[in-house]
Amino acid sequence: MSGLSEKERAGCRKLLSLLSRGDLLSLCDTVTNRLIAVENTEEATETILSFTQTAEALLRRKKVHRELIFKFLAKEGVTMPPNSEKHQLVKRTLELWSSGKAVTGGPDQNFEGGMDETKPSQSTEAASDSSVKAELGFEPLLLGQQFCQWFFQLLNSQNPLLGQQPESWGPQHFWPDVKLHLLSRTGTEQTEEFLGSELVSLRLLALTKEEHLLFSPNLDPRGLRALASPHGLVLVAIAGTIHRETACLGIFEEIFGLIRSPLENNSWKIKFINLKIKGQDALGGTEVAAPVLNYNSSELQLLCR
Repeated sequence: MSGLSEKERAGCRKLLSLLSRGDLLSLCDTVTNRLIAVENTEEATETILSFTQTAEALLRRKKVHRELIFKFLAKEGVTMPPNSEKHQLVKRTLELWSSGKAVTGGPDQNFEGGMDETKPSQSTEAASDSSVKAELGFEPLLLGQQFCQWFFQLLNSQNPLLGQQPESWGPQHFWPDVKLHLLSRTGTEQTEEFLGSELVSLRLLALTKEEHLLFSPNLDPRGLRALASPHGLVLVAIAGTIHRETACLGIFEEIFGLIRSPLENNSWKIKFINLKIKGQDALGGTEVAAPVLNYNSSELQLLCR
């Protein structure tokens, strides 16, 4: 009876997994008009999918509330304004499922040779020197997009408020001498610096696991830039918003330095991170829905030297 495509079924299944057990069973009763009894959440999910004619119909159910869809999109790496209305979130979710561009990245796909790096650049600010691209054998902007999708999905998965299984976070994603420079303006200005893969990994982990922050990167051309040096260093700069549950706390700008590791299947590992965080107080009421990256290519080029 279901009219859902395979992509829609997979997306709806992820969305339903965010519902509480009580809400899921209640939704199952509503969808089936209480004609089918289920014994567990897995049966409830499959029954709901079987009796759902369209993805839009499911998204518009009362039990599938606005905050739930917002959380789902954030987990998929889709940036939406925190004050988005439900119909806007529904439309964006349907577009996501229609395009099939849900984020499913991981270390194997993105950093160990499984990455499709032949697509054209979408940003005029990205590195465009054909000789550099030919020498390095990839498109820097595409690498930046895939890296940011992978990294923020991995980091956000550590947030216990999302209720999902944490992915494999740890020092293995960093070079042993990695450096983290963290500047935060949340009432007062504070600077922190960390050296070494263990300390850097733990400090970043604390942002999501202990402080319960959720990073929503702006992967549009105005929010992301990438630049490659002939010596193998790739710089990826990204802007985005920071949330705790459904509250938007501020914005962030982050620069990553990436270098391949020849001893680990040429996978990309993080050499340094510069992270700036601005709270709502420091923004003075500025719109933070999809922040624009302030770094330009000339400034990034200085970091390549």
